[in-house]
Amino acid sequence: MTSLLIDALDDIIGTGAPVVSAAPVTLSAPDRAVPLEVRVSAPATGTNLPVVLFSHGNGWNLDGYAPLTAFWASRGFVVIQPTHLDSRRNGFGFDSPVFPTIWTERIADLTRILDQLNTVEDAIPGLAERIDRSRIATTGHSWGGQTAQSLLGARIFTEAGQVGEDLSDSRVTAGILLAATGIGGDDLHPFAQANFPFMRPSFQELTTPTLVIAGDHDQSKMSSRGPDWFTDAYTYSPGATDLLTFYGAEHALGGIVGYEVAETTDENPERVAVIQRMTTAYLQSALHVDENSWSAARTAFDSSVEPIGRADSK
Repeated sequence: MTSLLIDALDDIIGTGAPVVSAAPVTLSAPDRAVPLEVRVSAPATGTNLPVVLFSHGNGWNLDGYAPLTAFWASRGFVVIQPTHLDSRRNGFGFDSPVFPTIWTERIADLTRILDQLNTVEDAIPGLAERIDRSRIATTGHSWGGQTAQSLLGARIFTEAGQVGEDLSDSRVTAGILLAATGIGGDDLHPFAQANFPFMRPSFQELTTPTLVIAGDHDQSKMSSRGPDWFTDAYTYSPGATDLLTFYGAEHALGGIVGYEVAETTDENPERVAVIQRMTTAYLQSALHVDENSWSAARTAFDSSVEPIGRADSK
């Protein structure tokens, strides 16, 4: 039963703590079309807290993805969520002159956050004394996965077929990619080829330890590839050493964006509960909170009486 797996994972990652959150926190971004605003969430108690950056999917904002971000904060992480330019709150559609560079601005948003951690810390009284800047992970869903993977080392092929600029950040030492799009090429539909240059990733340069999560029913409208497209970061990068594939999961992976929202076509609270806990275990090990959490969680996941997914590792 899934409930037995959830109980086993809770024993591994520990119980949650109350969370404090501040939003919107405005960061300096002089050349940005609109101000950069972020949400900062942290456990109300605890010290030496690692940092997790989270990049939302297309159209979302700093108020989304609470099923993941609030859970991580309750388990001891400082979680920072920007509202990227593509948010529906900003109104920059495909025909906007801003749109072609949004993908690079998304990456810049994460770098701006890292450059301005002092401002982030000041948003919650006393946080500056409790945060550990030496332990930082970046995570993201869908388009946010592409954004996050750039800081982890992935690059973009130019139209000439050359590997593009290195936008990785040495301050980031781990990552999680949730339903992140795969390699481009002829499989991309014409609309994606024309409008989404970031859908031509090169994963060979992604060397930072990374967990990839995908659904085996996630069929993209941007590619003629099947659900395996969302596992390419694992298949082709040396750094993405772990993959979780969830059975029956579509693009929202059961509701990580939020319950009862339009994107959640496959609502499954039990699946979300497992993803919450498996990602927490990965972060605990990758950011050196508990070196044994991920291996223990993997064992529990693999031995579940009623498997809800498959775990692979290199």
